[in-house]
Amino acid sequence: MVIDRLKDKYGLIARTSRIQAELAEGAIAGRMVMVAKPQAYMNRSGDPVGDIIRTYGLQCEDMVVIHDDIDLAYERLKIKEKGGDGGHNGLRSLADALGTAAFVRVRMGVGRPDAGIGVVDYVLGEFDADQRLALERFLSQAVEAAEVILCQGAKEAMNRFNRKP
Repeated sequence: MVIDRLKDKYGLIARTSRIQAELAEGAIAGRMVMVAKPQAYMNRSGDPVGDIIRTYGLQCEDMVVIHDDIDLAYERLKIKEKGGDGGHNGLRSLADALGTAAFVRVRMGVGRPDAGIGVVDYVLGEFDADQRLALERFLSQAVEAAEVILCQGAKEAMNRFNRKP
């Protein structure tokens, strides 16, 4: 959802590719970028992202990964420069495929599922009514975080978005 908003906001142009991902490129604040939505579940996203990095000669350190995080309350954003996977299978897949975890993450809090609901069903499920009401603001905040990372760097984004509400 965040990638779609960035594509629309900046008029990023779709790029055809044999890679298992939707790709688009263009400029955000004068900086050329490529955005990608792997066409795989997050926990298997490492292979298509690895293909993108290798095919286009990109550096992992320049990559920003935007992902859900059940360890953060819904609507809470946290920026992290690098680190372990924290039990997140998608981050593990990326680190395994890339051979490094040295990439910036925009962690989007989705909260924990209620008792009796599995994590996979929860993160792939529909938003509840309260979440839908806050979704527009939450997505706008994530877009802004990505913009700050690209224009001013991860440290500035951490200073702005990692504060407790």
